[in-house]
Amino acid sequence: MLEIFNQIFTSANVLFMLKGLRMTVIIALCATILSTIFGTLLALIRTYATGKWKWVAAIVAVYTEFFRCTPNLLWILWIYFTIKGDKIFVSVFAITLFTSAVMSEIFRGGLNSIPKGQFEGAQSQGFNFAQTLWYIVLPQMYKKVIPALLSQVITIIKDTSFLKMVDVAEFMRNSSVVMGSIYDVRGMLMLFAFEALCYFVICFTISCVVRGYQKTLVTA
Repeated sequence: MLEIFNQIFTSANVLFMLKGLRMTVIIALCATILSTIFGTLLALIRTYATGKWKWVAAIVAVYTEFFRCTPNLLWILWIYFTIKGDKIFVSVFAITLFTSAVMSEIFRGGLNSIPKGQFEGAQSQGFNFAQTLWYIVLPQMYKKVIPALLSQVITIIKDTSFLKMVDVAEFMRNSSVVMGSIYDVRGMLMLFAFEALCYFVICFTISCVVRGYQKTLVTA
């Protein structure tokens, strides 16, 4: 067993896999930031667009439901084969396109939980609609959706493994390259365990950080 372990986890192999892990984190971070921004905009439009702008809310609703009800892997493959450009940019775009729809529903739930009286109170203090959203509604909304947002961030990190299918040099793809030189089942199981451990450490760390932040909000 030790001989197999030493054969797999050479310094070159470990550095190669960790380089892929770094790419996984970068892609997930970029997709999370962009999805949060676009998801917020979509949620605001769908929640507050009324009157002559109601048609925009209808388009957002179609977009949201369409992407939420189709697999992320499908869009990664479709965009990869239809849009030419840097693999990292295309990967972030594909994940953001899908995840923004999911994020928008999370944020919309947070917006709907905020009492309508918040707007009336803000208006009585001289706030316009945009100021009410920026200073009063959005801060409350983000606090309310932290658990669901955490769950989706973890999903984004795990979904980056789909990029292996389009040969992006992320963690799963680089690990698969290393696995190509293994001809022993025990060695493969060791590598699978290493992959699982890396994903667990990242996702569990995020979970602990957010739970710690939630406790500070409760005690504040």
